[in-house]
Amino acid sequence: MPAGTRHFCIRPRGVLRGAVLTLVFTGVLATAAATGSLPRQDSAGPAGASTRAGERPSGGAGRDTVDSAALRRAAAAAMADGKSGKQAAEEFVSRSGDRWGAVYDKREYAEFEQSLDGAYTGVGLSAGRAAEGRVRVTRVQAGGPAEKAGLRSGDRLVSVDGRPVDGLSVSEVVALLRGDGIPGTAVALRVERGRAAWTQTLRRARLATDPVTVRRLDDGTLMIRVAAFTKGAGTRVRDAVRAAPAGAGVLLDLRGNAGGLVAEAAVAASAFLDGGLVATYDVEGEQRAVYAEGGGDTVRPLVALIDGGTMSAAELLTGALQDRGRAVTVGSRTFGKGSVQMPSALPDGSVAELTVGHYRTPAGHTVDGRGITPDLSAGERAEERARTVLSGLGGGS
Repeated sequence: MPAGTRHFCIRPRGVLRGAVLTLVFTGVLATAAATGSLPRQDSAGPAGASTRAGERPSGGAGRDTVDSAALRRAAAAAMADGKSGKQAAEEFVSRSGDRWGAVYDKREYAEFEQSLDGAYTGVGLSAGRAAEGRVRVTRVQAGGPAEKAGLRSGDRLVSVDGRPVDGLSVSEVVALLRGDGIPGTAVALRVERGRAAWTQTLRRARLATDPVTVRRLDDGTLMIRVAAFTKGAGTRVRDAVRAAPAGAGVLLDLRGNAGGLVAEAAVAASAFLDGGLVATYDVEGEQRAVYAEGGGDTVRPLVALIDGGTMSAAELLTGALQDRGRAVTVGSRTFGKGSVQMPSALPDGSVAELTVGHYRTPAGHTVDGRGITPDLSAGERAEERARTVLSGLGGGS
């Protein structure tokens, strides 16, 4: 795979500023339901820009790319007239039809880059949409503001700073939770737990994530949960598989994984594949590919858990394992984000993320706007069903 592979970038234009990598890293889906990540080609893009994989909402079709040179000219012309180059760029992207295009100032972009290292500013909770359509807390980070305030997994999130969240997308909820991404700022959450309801004010903090957790289940199964593909996550997956006892089955839990670095997803794929194709993608018409390294465990029973919060880089890994017959996938259809974005530096120092292409699975299936359908559909009891399937494959007692 190319030497500079980087990330996906999945923030829609309509989402508030600072939402980058919020779900993935704040945990409102697990790590950044505001951005995932994609590869970078060192030689690609204007002004030395790197390519990123972003995504647009499921279902959207039509024109979704932007002429980066025209964008920079518009920003430069605005600055020459004494206007804001960033604002001109935002208006240009808004008119372009690129639903996942975004413009960041220097601070916002630095925050985005730091998020890929596993650090973020937030309250330390993950949230997802439950079966009844309501937003619930799915995970609380140890030591974070949410845990210290007594919030628990399963609590219903009613509103953020007075704005009801039931009608919002997960990305929008994440954006509200993050605010401008400044540590110490306050955010008021309206929470329900059973019949109790209260408003809890938290202060955002700078937090670090542990994107990979590994544990042995009572039947000998190895459970590997990947919350995000931040730096080092792929190596940790591969090391865990190599250290597992011979014959032990693996449950690879990608639920709520909103993406991360495509390079890391490829390394994770290398734990289970003996080289070969992980995904293909195009950048402004040029076809490129992502490959796994050789030497992976191709025999160990493997089941991958996925859901509507599985996005971008996590979808590429899912597609590779499914298309190549390496894993049985259990859960629900993934989110469907797979558009390639390229960052372009603007004259005032801000950065525009622009859509330039799309990803496909090894079998040629488009991810963007469609998602990946699991081999076995399962709802709230997905983990139980996954363990049953794994046992049938010879991976559990």
